[in-house]
Amino acid sequence: QVQLVESGGRLVQAGDSLRLSCAASGGTFTSYVMGWFRQAPGKEREFLAEIYRSGATFYVNGVKGRFTISRDNGQNTVALEMSDLRSEDTAVYYCAARRGGVIGRRDSYEYWGQGTQVSVSS
Repeated sequence: QVQLVESGGRLVQAGDSLRLSCAASGGTFTSYVMGWFRQAPGKEREFLAEIYRSGATFYVNGVKGRFTISRDNGQNTVALEMSDLRSEDTAVYYCAARRGGVIGRRDSYEYWGQGTQVSVSS
């Protein structure tokens, strides 16, 4: 059983940058592809990015160039660096882990954190 705990979410101004972190425990971290999702009020949870054990990454087009995912296999952590934040980035951000399945597919992810709130004011 893998436990994931996100941190770093807060209220920021439009144009600011923010770093989210996710700490994993209870499993073999390098066995998992780690991903970030977000869910805005009234919307479905959407995939943002994922990172493989090797460091290879995949992003959805909407955040490519603004968001950067990284992982530290020694510390069992994954991070999401966000820049040029916009009001539409306001959401609860979730860290998730999968071993198999399909890139970016929500139901491929086995474990989820509780989420961290990011609010962007304009």
